[in-house]
Amino acid sequence: MMKYSIKDLKKIPDFVNVPDQQLQWLIDKSYIQTFKQGEYVLKKGEPIDNLSIILKGYIDLKIQQNGNYKLIKKMGPNTIGGVLPFSRLSSSIGYSEVIEDSEILFLNKSFFREMVANHYELTESLVHHMTSRVRELTRDNVQSEKMMALGKLSAGLAHELNNPASAMQRSAKALKKHLSHVPEKFKRIMSIDVSEEEIDTINNLIFDRINNRPENNMKLTERLEKEDELELWLEEHGVENAFEYTETFLDFCMDATVISEIHNNSQNDNFLEAIEWIEDVLTTEKIIDEIDEASDRISSLVKSIKSYTHMDQTPEKINTDIHVGIKSTLIMLNHKFKRKNIALEKHFEKDLPQPKLFVSEINQVWTNLIDNAIDAMDHSGKLIITTSKDNNFIKITITDNGHGIPEEHINQIFDPFFTTKSIGKGTGMGLEVVQRIINQHNGEIKVTSKKGETTFTVCLPIL
Repeated sequence: MMKYSIKDLKKIPDFVNVPDQQLQWLIDKSYIQTFKQGEYVLKKGEPIDNLSIILKGYIDLKIQQNGNYKLIKKMGPNTIGGVLPFSRLSSSIGYSEVIEDSEILFLNKSFFREMVANHYELTESLVHHMTSRVRELTRDNVQSEKMMALGKLSAGLAHELNNPASAMQRSAKALKKHLSHVPEKFKRIMSIDVSEEEIDTINNLIFDRINNRPENNMKLTERLEKEDELELWLEEHGVENAFEYTETFLDFCMDATVISEIHNNSQNDNFLEAIEWIEDVLTTEKIIDEIDEASDRISSLVKSIKSYTHMDQTPEKINTDIHVGIKSTLIMLNHKFKRKNIALEKHFEKDLPQPKLFVSEINQVWTNLIDNAIDAMDHSGKLIITTSKDNNFIKITITDNGHGIPEEHINQIFDPFFTTKSIGKGTGMGLEVVQRIINQHNGEIKVTSKKGETTFTVCLPIL
């Protein structure tokens, strides 16, 4: 083991301006310990009684989640760690594993009172290091949680956008293929001899169906019966490939009775061309409706994500309808509801006061709480969201019928890094971020849990 001097400690940026005699005091009161690769300086739950300075080697700080380890920080030479003056750190939340043979200087916290009383610059440098460490850890954790939330939103948005985008693509291809047959059909329709009265009758019937499209509420068995009936009727009246017509006609509630009416108002020689033209018009209309519906869905999703992130507003507290944020969050997480077939009950009190909130931050609260509730439930679970006014507060409860939170964990769930999820599925910062955001709004969050019923209650002040 090599000897260390004031010159060696001066290599540490925090100690550059510390007087030499104070660094000598640190050396005199400390001891140096060596560690081999694979050993642990500290394990989870062990008391932290010493300030530590890594003089040589490298150490990984890791936390454990469901039997797996997540790297928090890699520490190398001239790194200050352990407990510091005025720190409330008492025990290790993770593991300090030696990954390269190391030498560490330790100062027991029993010397802190003497340090604070007699060595101002040394104390100042260590306290400054502690505040920087807290800021760095908080920034990294918040960034990690934001990336986790962004990942959830990205996955949800991509999933939700995929369906209408695919529908638009399919419909556009179908429309292109459909229109490619128009010239030949137009030639046939132009060759028929038809009266003005006949044209008006068919036009009025068809465009009345298009402009005032009836609600199609037929049950599956009823629709199948009508399809069979219509297909048989068309075949009996000389229509080839009659099955290709039935679906479109019945989408507009045009069954055998309606088609029979068209037949009765057409000259026999014109009926086949008239039916073909009608089917063309209705098919085009149906495809355009599908494209329109899909584009509306995409527009709605973009509007929801814009509302969720509040990207068009300044980052300040504004009077906010909390229902808008909750609904936007539900849209973002809709794919998870569908995948697990979770029933959703919303009991939203009307005309709630609008508290002043940081909108994008408070939406992170709904994302974390609702996403955790979904993860806690088995297939076909049930989620209940209730809002109400409670004196000078808005109260929001989110209840799931999942596995519940074990009693031994209930007091730890808001602690940094605590999670029951596996690595990659949770940072252990979600509920800590939730609590921080609620505190930022001078609100309160509580949880009660038993098997089959877990309720998070958020109270936000109205004023």
